[in-house]
Amino acid sequence: MKMSRWIVVMALGAATSVTFAQTWPTAKPIRLIVGYPPGGGIDFAARTVQMPLQEAIGQQIVMDYKPGAGGTIAAAELTRAAPDGYTLLLANTGPFAIAPYLQKRMPYDPITQFTYIGQISLGSYVAVTRIDHPARDMKEWVAWAKQNANSGKVNFASGGSGTSTHLNGELMNQTTGLDVTHVPYKGSAPAIQELIGGQTQLLIDAGSILIPQVKGGKLKALAVTGTKRDPQLPDVPTVRELGLQGMEAVGFQGLVAPMGLPADITQKLSAALNKVLAQPDVQAKFASAGAEVHPLGPTEFSAFVKRDNAKWSALIRERKLQVD
Repeated sequence: MKMSRWIVVMALGAATSVTFAQTWPTAKPIRLIVGYPPGGGIDFAARTVQMPLQEAIGQQIVMDYKPGAGGTIAAAELTRAAPDGYTLLLANTGPFAIAPYLQKRMPYDPITQFTYIGQISLGSYVAVTRIDHPARDMKEWVAWAKQNANSGKVNFASGGSGTSTHLNGELMNQTTGLDVTHVPYKGSAPAIQELIGGQTQLLIDAGSILIPQVKGGKLKALAVTGTKRDPQLPDVPTVRELGLQGMEAVGFQGLVAPMGLPADITQKLSAALNKVLAQPDVQAKFASAGAEVHPLGPTEFSAFVKRDNAKWSALIRERKLQVD
């Protein structure tokens, strides 16, 4: 009799788990956390997939902005959420491969404390300067910076300490042997305005942010950091073409959930995301912003993030970087 009761209890538990996975998502809207303010590159990626993903899974997706600390506030909040499929995060390079390693005490482990659902896109960064700067490309900018290194006029802007824009500048320093001063701002928008105004001399940020500024004649593109030229900027060379291959870098975006998300829900979300990323209009939107749809499943995405962590954490150690 006791054995029979145990079997019944186990069967009911298994049935509940299966039912939960089969019925998800029905209980409530899905919250998609975005760790940056509206209007930036991560917001662009989130909004591009929001509506088609909502249609693919048949449930409302609500954007929840939690900006600050290079995206780590949002990522840390996700670690405290229930792994039930109703809280997701638009992950990107900064908080998942850079920012945690800049702090004395890591706020979370990007490798072990999340469920990786799928990669969305990869995007080259674009190095830009003000339109009247004498340099015509990144190689000439480096030569100019070396000539003016002691003038107090050479610095690079970023969207904040610990962001990918910050580390791109540090990667430039490492590659060129320069020691250009870092000037952090609260987001890409003020960094761009200060660059246009001449307060800073360089910004290396996402194409989705900078390409409109370049095409609008407000900024000059010096190089792209990917392995090939950007179709939106066909006349702008890659850093490798300019002999600065050490500056090569791409930013990733993807979908993650709290650690412990049931495998069935992970697979459902991954399949729905892949369906969205196969849509030509979604691919065109990313391409228009200098990014490339690059779908990876849970295992492959997790492995990609591990490799990115190794790259950026090594740079942080070598440059002895830390954010208070």
